[in-house]
Amino acid sequence: MADKHEAAQILAADPAGIAAAAAALRDGGIVALPTETVYGLAARSDHAESVAAIYRAKGRPDFNPLIVHVPSLTAAKALARFDSRAEQLAAAFWPGALTLVLPLRAEAVIAPAVTAGLPTIALRCPAHPVMRAVLDACGLPLAAPSANRSGGVSPTQAGHVAASLGAAAPLILDGGACAAGLESTIIALREDGSWQVLRPGPIDAAQVAAILGSPPEAVTSAAIEAPGQLASHYAPGKPVRLNAGSAAPDEFLIGFGPVAGDLSLSPNGDLAEAAARLYAALHAAAAALQPRIAVAPVPAEGMGVAINDRLARAAA
Repeated sequence: MADKHEAAQILAADPAGIAAAAAALRDGGIVALPTETVYGLAARSDHAESVAAIYRAKGRPDFNPLIVHVPSLTAAKALARFDSRAEQLAAAFWPGALTLVLPLRAEAVIAPAVTAGLPTIALRCPAHPVMRAVLDACGLPLAAPSANRSGGVSPTQAGHVAASLGAAAPLILDGGACAAGLESTIIALREDGSWQVLRPGPIDAAQVAAILGSPPEAVTSAAIEAPGQLASHYAPGKPVRLNAGSAAPDEFLIGFGPVAGDLSLSPNGDLAEAAARLYAALHAAAAALQPRIAVAPVPAEGMGVAINDRLARAAA
C-alpha cells in the first residue's frame, strides 16, 4: 500500500476534475468523492480488483459490506429486488441520505466482496451534485465506503481524506465540506415485512415509520450487514469520555449547547449543526495536544440518536 504520508492529488470538482475522476474509475482506479454525508472512497462495483483496492487503502475488514451508489432508481432496480416499501422509501428520500439493504438480484454483476457474501446489497442514490455528476459520467454503480482508514474518523473535507489515506487515495475531488456530516441512515427491509435500522443517520426512524406505518424491529443478528456496525468505529486514536460537563486537565473538550468546550458542536444546541461538525471536531481533538477527549452531553433525540451512536463507537 502507498505510504499515507505521500501526497494525494486533490482536484477541483469542476468539469475537468469530474472527467478525470470518471476516467480513473472506468479504468478500475479508486477516487475519493464528496457526498452530502461524508467523503467516499469510490471504485467500480463490478471489478473484484477495484474493490480490493478500496479494502487495501482503508485496511477494512473483509466481512464489512460496502454501499453501492447509483444515479437513479432504475439503476438500483438492476441490482436489487424492490418491493412496494422500497419503492415508497426511494420516492420519499432519494436522492438523499438513505441506504436501503435489499435482496440482491441473482443476475446483478457485483464483485462478491461488495456484499461480503451476503444475499443482500446496500444501495444509495446520493444527492451531492459532484457525486451525481461522476456517476453519470462514468456510467457505473460505485462502491464507496467512507474515505478514511477503517475504524477511524470519517472525512467531511478533502483535507481529512488526504491526512488519513495520503497517496493510498491517489485522486481526491474537492467538493468542499459535506452538508450533513453523518453517514447515511441504513434501513434493511426484510422479506417477512419487517424492517430494521442498521445504522442511524440524518433520516431518523420516525421519518421512515411515517411512510411504512410500522415501528422497526430490534436488530437481533450479530452479523455485520452494513457499514458502521462494528462496536469500535470512528475512533480518533485517543480515549474518549462521553457526557462530560467539564474537562479534566488532560482532556480536549468538545462542547455542545451550554457546555462551551475547546470547540463546540453547536453553541445553540442545534443537532443538525452538531452532526455537520461532528467529524471535523473529532479530527481537531485528535490533533490537539491533550492525550484524552471529553464530549459534552448530546440529547438522544432526532439526529442526536445518530450523533450518540457515532460517539459511542468512537469511545468503544
